[in-house]
Amino acid sequence: MPLKSLLGALTLSLLGSAAWAHHGWSAYDADKVMKLETTLTEVQYRNPHAQVKIEHQGREWDVILAPTRRMESRGLPKEALIKGKSVKIEGYPRRDGTPEIRAERITVDGKTIELR
Repeated sequence: MPLKSLLGALTLSLLGSAAWAHHGWSAYDADKVMKLETTLTEVQYRNPHAQVKIEHQGREWDVILAPTRRMESRGLPKEALIKGKSVKIEGYPRRDGTPEIRAERITVDGKTIELR
């Protein structure tokens, strides 16, 4: 195989792996819906996905939200997510037991935002 073809194949392979890692939603168990009413202990409003932390069952959980642009376009600005705020989160836990949730929706100040 010529070097140029080999480098092209390697590049495509690496790009595909990066895309899979970023959108690896198969790591979450869609058959185990979690519905929690909780308080935000930390907020990271950044891309590629905003993220919050919560306490659940004596453990700290990471909650993966949506890209900030999507949340803002659906009515959830940065100012709405602050540490100490009570929210409702509905999403799926990781299959491997890591305390992390892929959120499908979040309710803040009585307003439910669809994240996917």
